[in-house]
Order: sequence, then C-alpha cells, then structure tokens
Amino acid sequence: MPLAVTEKDESEKRKFLVGLHRNVYIKDIVERYHLKDDEVLDALIDSLYSAVGSLTNPHNLANAAGTQMKRSTSDHTIKNYLDYLEDAYLFVSTKRYDIKGKRYFENTQKYYAMDLGLRNAKLNFRQQEKSHLMGKKRSH
Repeated sequence: MPLAVTEKDESEKRKFLVGLHRNVYIKDIVERYHLKDDEVLDALIDSLYSAVGSLTNPHNLANAAGTQMKRSTSDHTIKNYLDYLEDAYLFVSTKRYDIKGKRYFENTQKYYAMDLGLRNAKLNFRQQEKSHLMGKKRSH
C-alpha cells in the first residue's frame, strides 16, 4: 500500500494498515455477502495469515474453527469465505500438482497473502518468515 510506504512514523503505518484491513477489506466482504457474523471470517483470516503457504482445505479449516472457537462451521461456509477472500484480493490460492499422476489434487491448496503489509499488520508484525512468502525471485 503506497501510503504506508511513504509514512515515516512506524505506529502510523501500523494504524493505517490495520484500519485499511478492517474498515475497507473486511467491511466490504461482510456487506457484499451479507454476513451476519464475521468472527469465523476473522479467525479464518488469522489462520491463513499465520500458516501462509501451508497445504490446507476447507474441511481442515472448518474443524480448526470448531475446535478453537467452539463453534460449528461447515466446509461449505469456509469454502465460500475462501472464495470471498480471493475475490477481495486478500489471498491467492495455488493448487497442488501430483507429478506422478500428472494432475492437480482436488482438495488441498496453499494460500498466500496478496499484500504483506496487510498481513503483517493483522498479525501485529509477528511471524515474518521469508520462506513462506510467494514472490518472484529477482536476478541481478
């Protein structure tokens, strides 16, 4: 986000990014898809940001939400939320390819944050592992 890059004060950068994430992205998803409760969505986002680049699927994410939040959430609901997050350009997914079977696996994907500033602000600037980030390697 350009404004965050130009801001010199670190606390103002964080405040801007956190506000942008909550007041623009999440608010848009909640309003656009008429979500009554955004707690599961928020927990899903935290989970994806924390485990960026890890193999997952809606079933595992629904089970995790049920265990962590003590709430029953369906695979279908989680799949819809994942689609909403990709549609809002918060995440991009990649499919796993089976080299031997020469096909894509249907149920497991990896999710990557589209904007690292938004990801880092949402996680309070913890877990900044370069090995889990998707990006093009530059040659010099």
